[in-house]
Amino acid sequence: MSALLRFVNRAALHRTLAVRGIKTSPKKDETAAIATPVTKEDFANPNPKNWVSYGFDHKDEANDRNSTKASFFFAVTLCLVWGTFFWAYLPDTQMRDWAQREAFLELRRREKAGLDLVSPNYVDPSTIVLPSDEELGDTEIII
Repeated sequence: MSALLRFVNRAALHRTLAVRGIKTSPKKDETAAIATPVTKEDFANPNPKNWVSYGFDHKDEANDRNSTKASFFFAVTLCLVWGTFFWAYLPDTQMRDWAQREAFLELRRREKAGLDLVSPNYVDPSTIVLPSDEELGDTEIII
């Protein structure tokens, strides 16, 4: 909250300074500029001086822009948009829907038959090997 108040006060201070026109420079509208020599090559070069490459082509502006637009088209439109659409409408490969339907049918069958929902002897007790009291020793058993 205090950061918000500081931000609001700072913005109000900037507005006040801008309205009053307070400048700290001794000269009016002082700017720094570097004079660059103009040659015949500068006039013959159709590329603007302030062009910044996107990193695909450092010499040709048109090729750089086209490569940038193509890569973003493939990355965003084809991969993200169509890839998400394809992934969202894939069939159920792990059979989750089928397993859930079968579980509900089995529960309904057991309820109608009057059986337990889950059998207490789901695993045959004769196949379970438990350690003896001597093997357990003083081990704490939490149930």
